[in-house]
Amino acid sequence: MPFARLASVTTPTCHLGLGLAAVGRPGYINLGRDRDLPADRTVDALRARTHELLDAAYAQGVRYIDAARSYGRSEEFLADWLTARPEVTDVVVGSKWGYTYTAGWSTDAEQHEVKDHSLATYRRQRAETDALLGDRLDLYQIHSVTPDSPALTDKELHARLAEAAAQGVTAGFSTSGPAQADAIRAALEITVDGEPLFRTVQSTYNLLETSAGPALAEAHDAGLTVLVKEGMANGRLAGPHAPQVLQDVAGETGLGCDAVALAFVLRQPWAGVVLSGAATVTQLASNLHAAAVDLDDDQLARLTALAEEPRAYWERRSRLPWH
Repeated sequence: MPFARLASVTTPTCHLGLGLAAVGRPGYINLGRDRDLPADRTVDALRARTHELLDAAYAQGVRYIDAARSYGRSEEFLADWLTARPEVTDVVVGSKWGYTYTAGWSTDAEQHEVKDHSLATYRRQRAETDALLGDRLDLYQIHSVTPDSPALTDKELHARLAEAAAQGVTAGFSTSGPAQADAIRAALEITVDGEPLFRTVQSTYNLLETSAGPALAEAHDAGLTVLVKEGMANGRLAGPHAPQVLQDVAGETGLGCDAVALAFVLRQPWAGVVLSGAATVTQLASNLHAAAVDLDDDQLARLTALAEEPRAYWERRSRLPWH
């Protein structure tokens, strides 16, 4: 299990990881991202920004890096960084397959990514990932599984994922949408030759969307490593966009809204790794302060009350613009 390597890490940030969704491509749906990245978002500019973030994250104790085939050139940028720093041997590298990036390095494309969980897509994208990350790939996740995903019932795909796992690449899955809990529980039932197929699950969980919590606790109890994405709700919990309650609690702690929002997630006993989706080094440093936030019972109760009805949350997320 690659995540066993994190068990020996004793830095305060060992349970925080860096996701590359916001910097591997010119367009994404995070609020405020239009100000976070250079106006001229060339490949070289975003490669440099990604490497800057990776250097800062590693220096501050982060040891899990998360990419995906659909995050533009995130795998390429990460591979370049790893090649340039051969001394970095203790990071855990995860990527995802199942979405194909289709925006052509544009911020105003009609369609930015196309979802396909077929065996053919797995084979194609696994070859593409291997060409970039090779033996540095630790975890390969099915991207955004929903209850109707064919990946939950495709026995041939399951066999190929188990085969890859036997060769050292852990099989995992991520989830999205208002029925995350159903997708998680369905995936937990999948076995190959009597053994559970998946060893990790990555789900959206934050102050506004907590519905997957019980299912993630079940996954943790079943032995899976739980990774949490979108802890900042695509920017809705940051700075000027944050609800007043969150701003109030942040003021009481003396730290940023982002650190408090991520600290809430870190407090969950099943949370193995919580991802920062920072687009700047300053954001990253602020995010990593989450490890130092100590919330009392009253603050936790006020923050817990911010949770929205899942369908309303995901409907609003679907309307966020690609910046």
